Amino acid sequence: MSMFCQQCEQTFRLKGCDTSGVCGKTPEVAALQDVLIHALKGIAVYGWKLRELEVKDETVDYFVLDGVFATLTNVNFDSDALEKMIYATKPIKIQLKEQFEKVYQEKNGTPYSDGFPSITQWIPAESREGLLDQGKAVGIRANNDLSEDIHSLRDILLYGLKGMSAYAHHAYRLGQQDEKVTGFVYKALYSLTDESLGMDDLLALVMECGEANLKCLEILDRGHTTQFGNPEPTQVKLGYQKGKAIVVSGHEMQDLSLLLEQTKDKGIKVYTHGEMLPGLAYPEFKKYPHFAGHYGSAWQNQQKEFCDLPAAILMTTNCIQEPSMTYSDRMFTTGAVGWPDIKHIPQEASGNKDFTPVIEKALELEGFKEDNIEKEITIGFAHNAVLGAAEQVVEAVKGNKIRHFFLIGGCDGARPGRNYFTKYVEAIPDDCLILTLGCGKNRINRLDYPLVEGLPKLLDCGQCNDAYSAIVIAQALAKAFDCGVNELPLSLIISWYEQKAVAVLLTLFHLGIKNIKLGPSLPTFISENVLKVLVEKFNIQPITTVEADIQSVLGKSLEENLQTV
Repeated sequence: MSMFCQQCEQTFRLKGCDTSGVCGKTPEVAALQDVLIHALKGIAVYGWKLRELEVKDETVDYFVLDGVFATLTNVNFDSDALEKMIYATKPIKIQLKEQFEKVYQEKNGTPYSDGFPSITQWIPAESREGLLDQGKAVGIRANNDLSEDIHSLRDILLYGLKGMSAYAHHAYRLGQQDEKVTGFVYKALYSLTDESLGMDDLLALVMECGEANLKCLEILDRGHTTQFGNPEPTQVKLGYQKGKAIVVSGHEMQDLSLLLEQTKDKGIKVYTHGEMLPGLAYPEFKKYPHFAGHYGSAWQNQQKEFCDLPAAILMTTNCIQEPSMTYSDRMFTTGAVGWPDIKHIPQEASGNKDFTPVIEKALELEGFKEDNIEKEITIGFAHNAVLGAAEQVVEAVKGNKIRHFFLIGGCDGARPGRNYFTKYVEAIPDDCLILTLGCGKNRINRLDYPLVEGLPKLLDCGQCNDAYSAIVIAQALAKAFDCGVNELPLSLIISWYEQKAVAVLLTLFHLGIKNIKLGPSLPTFISENVLKVLVEKFNIQPITTVEADIQSVLGKSLEENLQTV
């Protein structure tokens, strides 16, 4: 059975995975994910038309977000779970159709007669084999009549939508929704059924996706800070301490909150892993003395880091890799995450989750036998913390004591060449400040940094979900200097891996931010002509060499820049 997937940075030979996914995705899972997206497009038709009649259903909204999120890279590899979601789309679509026709007649006095797109007539096959056959017909390259550029723009829109749906899913669990976000999810899925849309139409939708994702990042930030407080500069221990333990990976702070509450007084220490690191900076979580620190590094190292881990492991969102036999019995998934034969913690109707199985496994295991703290690092420089020092920063820039700002972050990954970002940071002079966020910071956050005018040279703004902080900081600096963001002494060097990075990149485009350096490679799904448009509009550039890229920013060679300080 063949497949085709090109939605992440690590596709086979930078062309696309066609026999199995580099991420571990099987052709069966790839086909079922394609079918699920196709089924959700049918729901979106009715959902969008109901919105035109000012009718919404939050339960359906969450189901759609959950379904789209499940198709993101490194999220759900469980064929049974995907099949269950596909079959759940059928009654939801019938419900929405009946609801639309009823409300339309009530408001207009006549039945709806304009008809619906043919995708609304599609129904899932009754067997797994039938679903897999359907998957061949509905994948992203199923229609060979579309041009390469149209395919490319449709892909960009879909992948941006997938990334935004992940952020919206997090925000929804924190009690935050916004019609600009949820409405666009329906609009985009509906638009992807319309093969008459040309390049201008799709470009407009791609830019609108960036605008919707900006609002999505804003409400996610609001959800985090409302419930858990504003992150504050915090010293974090890297490593572990003697005792029973649970390691939490992924991105979902609401799950971390529930777990900390359920593990208090249990004699278990809770550690973050990967993108959960910023959780240690939230004031609300600091009231738990058993919230002990951070274990391990980025997502792609989990198979090595979890191999001999004497602790229970909870995967809350994207970034799961195939669990090895050495730890599969002590790993648990929750939310949109799934892997075959890995125990899943479901969400109750109330939004609560019962982590008793995770707790019992942690108590059953031996735990760490001794303390092993590698070092301490400082995190917690989200927008509230950085803006609190804005006057200090502005004065230092005006006094030529801070020469330049670098935003270096995004996704991490395993492909060779990502050491570029480490070497880049090492080459930045000590009269510059570095902002970082996302799991890409794991390449640079263990290095030793001096203070720059009383501030750490490296300011950790949080996880990729906290991209809003970097945007707020850049906009505040632009306001302080009475200029546009593109006129600031600020350079963006972004590493990308999956679809959340695509959504953030579209948001930067929406804001008109130019001259972004992107790496380690450009997305496979951007066609040559579409890339030309992005270069013309935003001067987006691939990374080259550290020396050339630093010199293009600071105007001198590496040696001259380092000698300046």
